[in-house]
Amino acid sequence: MHGRAALRDDCHGNGQIAPTITIGLLWHSLNSGNLGIGALTLANLAIAREAARRAGLTPRFVIMGARESEPPPFAGLDIQCVAIDSRALKPGGAIWRAMGKVDCVLDIGAGDSFTDIYGPRRFLFLTLTKLFALARGRPLVLSPQTIGPFTGAGYKAIAAFIMRRSRAVFARDEASLAAALSLAPDANVKLAVDVAFELPFTDRASLRGSSVLRIGVNVSGLLFGEAERGTNHFGLSYDYTVFTRRLLSALTQQPSLQVHLIPHATNRENPVDDDGVVADRLAREFPAVIRVPDFADPSRAKSYISGLDLLVAGRMHACIAAFSTGVPVVPVAYSRKFTGLFGLLDYDMMIPVKGMDEDAAVACVMQALGSRLQLAATEVEGLAKVETLLAGYRATLSGLFASVSQRS
Repeated sequence: MHGRAALRDDCHGNGQIAPTITIGLLWHSLNSGNLGIGALTLANLAIAREAARRAGLTPRFVIMGARESEPPPFAGLDIQCVAIDSRALKPGGAIWRAMGKVDCVLDIGAGDSFTDIYGPRRFLFLTLTKLFALARGRPLVLSPQTIGPFTGAGYKAIAAFIMRRSRAVFARDEASLAAALSLAPDANVKLAVDVAFELPFTDRASLRGSSVLRIGVNVSGLLFGEAERGTNHFGLSYDYTVFTRRLLSALTQQPSLQVHLIPHATNRENPVDDDGVVADRLAREFPAVIRVPDFADPSRAKSYISGLDLLVAGRMHACIAAFSTGVPVVPVAYSRKFTGLFGLLDYDMMIPVKGMDEDAAVACVMQALGSRLQLAATEVEGLAKVETLLAGYRATLSGLFASVSQRS
């Protein structure tokens, strides 16, 4: 039998065989070069496993995401991966068939957001897969993600339809909550927070606080490339390349600091969006820095970050890795998702999209360096809010899984 109503030899404490639930994880990825997407996937897997087991079920997963060049490292007995491409989206294709084999679908939106601002092709792929789930009669949950903006009337109508038909929609910040409710006020929209806070890791906090402070700098290949090409698609008020070099110069001149260049997104097919490529260049320019090797998976990246005294990061999920491990962080914002997330947690230390020049941005980092204890205390308060915000998401999943099991 396929996943629906199937049983496997898993027993709970009472000796009863636990029914199996097959959970579709849409727009997740186990092997993306962008560790942020991997962090969301592994964290959502952990949350869904826990929710299923609380409902007395044994979970299996079907991960549906963009086709990657490398095979998934964690696929196995209870995880199947189905690649999404144009062929898979044809009538009767791999995604349509996969939707027929799952009991419900959790959609994380490929680690970014449910919006049309990245172009019609991406929007088509995101919406068509959601519509497949609904057409198959599978309960659809939009897991915590950024919602909006939507620019065209047609895009707005499609997004509103999907949200109204979804079992639940979780916005990961207040701006997304407002955007979702303005489009679909009758949808079941709730406020949550990014699930990557729950990414498992090995704590290396014991490495902090030595006579030489470990300072991490995550240079975004995306922002660096934008600045070098002069396109500035994100509208930064400063030159990101100038800021980065001035920051590294300032940090490496202090003998009490050890600077670690930390990549968090690699893209061998598109080197201009590859943190590792930029890190290699900067390591040659600044030989005093430690060029941290590319990480094999997001948990290893988070584990490494947990041993830093401060992180400056242009990738949001590198920032989340720091925040969730108690490492003071200076996010380098390039969109409203930064201000939305960290504003929700009352964390104000940030280099904003607009309002600073290069020198002011460097000064912001140096201020954070001297305020590490206060920032860490603010993070403790923020993590208490994270737990509260994710509690509703966990409860929704447990309830959904239990109801699906009863129908099966």
